[in-house]
Amino acid sequence: MSMAKTRRLELRTDETTDQLISEAAELLHVSKTAFVTDAARQAAERVVARADTTLMAPEIFDAMMASLDVPDESSELETLSMLPRHIHR
Repeated sequence: MSMAKTRRLELRTDETTDQLISEAAELLHVSKTAFVTDAARQAAERVVARADTTLMAPEIFDAMMASLDVPDESSELETLSMLPRHIHR
């Protein structure tokens, strides 16, 4: 089921870019609107996917993962862990 197209997007561009978009749309046998919409959607999806990904060097990742296995020295946490539990298993 396709979504209703209720939004309008206008853009200004130079003649060279407009001709390039027209040529590409013709080669794909789609309208300029369909071509630009698809290209913009693909670019937007890449940007959003990239924002959800954290990249780091393998050495930094390994150090971070190793640090998760080392308990923090915290007298406050030790004191709290000695308190009676309110929930029993």
